[in-house]
Amino acid sequence: MRAAALILCLLAGPALAQAPGEAARAAARALEEASVQLDQADTARDRVKALTRTVEAYEDGLAALRDGLRDAAVRETELSRRLAAQEGEVAQLLGVLSSLGSSAAPEALLHPAGPVGSARAGMLLAAVTPGLAQEARALRSDLDEVAQLRALQESAAQTLREGLAGVQVARTELSQAVADRTDLPMRFTEDPVRTAILIAATETLEGFASGLSNIAQGEAPNALPPVDARRGSLPLPVRGQVLRAAGESDAAGVSRPGIVLATLPQAIVTTPTAATVRYSGPLLDYGLVTILEPQPDLLFVLAGLDESYAETGEILPEGAPVGLMGDAAADGASPSREGSGAGRTETLYIEVREGDAPVDPLEWFASDKG
Repeated sequence: MRAAALILCLLAGPALAQAPGEAARAAARALEEASVQLDQADTARDRVKALTRTVEAYEDGLAALRDGLRDAAVRETELSRRLAAQEGEVAQLLGVLSSLGSSAAPEALLHPAGPVGSARAGMLLAAVTPGLAQEARALRSDLDEVAQLRALQESAAQTLREGLAGVQVARTELSQAVADRTDLPMRFTEDPVRTAILIAATETLEGFASGLSNIAQGEAPNALPPVDARRGSLPLPVRGQVLRAAGESDAAGVSRPGIVLATLPQAIVTTPTAATVRYSGPLLDYGLVTILEPQPDLLFVLAGLDESYAETGEILPEGAPVGLMGDAAADGASPSREGSGAGRTETLYIEVREGDAPVDPLEWFASDKG
């Protein structure tokens, strides 16, 4: 966890002031707490939970760092354009200040019209000098700010590289911890033959969802608490921005009843609430799919993952890792993979089904996670 301690110090430092700085400090606190949890983890399940929080804290901190870098770049561009527009005025200002010097000779202050002209010139000079000095101070302040912004960006870029290395280490450790975890409760075991038959006979997600109960063997009754009271307030499974709303057509004119979230590469996907894994694997043209059942007749479909941690039949606690998104270079025909801009190069498709009918996922999830 040496990398975690490093990014904690860097993200909490002065490089990120204003709003991104507060977000970075919150992420640093979360990272510190996750580090303590990891040190105290006695079981594989505890280790998975602590490493999941570590990855999430890294993602929040790196997002804040990127926001700070973007704000610094915008401010530097603004100042540079303003200075370029004032180039003529700046040249005249510097010329006047140079001609005055710090200690002008007495004869330089004499006026050809004699004492009266000198007095008038002195009065004019006394009126103009404060304005010149103010312009000089403003110019010096702008130039200093540009220099500070450039230094901040250079320092933050190095912090970003170190943070990316740290989060990658945490993801690798998380994958290993998930592989070592053997203490999750199983509600049922999957019948691979029935699953293969169902997939082969399925042409739509609706048809597959209707047949999910047929792939279970020895299924126990659902013992999870109902989530109806949390409708509209569940956290999104991944940190991202809504790219396409339910029913909105994509570039090809295809509309789906779910939403598409734009995420950063390799973002971690977690369970919004405790749920049974009804299915985990490739499906139709949706790519890698995980289907969660928080309660009877309610399914959360997550499509577009690059790596899955879930196993069909498992009961996952709230906040447990489901998998990871792909990276920026990933290719695929999944309908969830679309360009998103702003560095968010991966997309997750989320569909919610109540009974046999889809509903708008934003009826269940709060969409303020960025």
